[in-house]
Amino acid sequence: MSPPLSPSELQAHLTKWATWMKTLREAGHYTGGQSLQRDGKSIRGSDRIVTDGPFAESKDLVTGTLVIEASSLDAAVELAQACPIFEIDGSVEIRAVFDQRI
Repeated sequence: MSPPLSPSELQAHLTKWATWMKTLREAGHYTGGQSLQRDGKSIRGSDRIVTDGPFAESKDLVTGTLVIEASSLDAAVELAQACPIFEIDGSVEIRAVFDQRI
């Protein structure tokens, strides 16, 4: 990951996020998402052991979700290419959402 951003750099970066998400929303691709707080709990194993976060190595930290509508996994990859996270050496994981309608 890149070094921490200064307040002005962070504001500029967040502005890029807002612009990118507005573009997705106006094109009908953005359907929802949430930022995640850094703290929380984890339950693991058959003994259901409860522990405090963090939950992953910082290089693998998930900071939020963004749900988009795309015609295929390849189309979602194409939309994700414009994500501002890459400017600070971040990563994006793309997964399909299970269709719960049965």
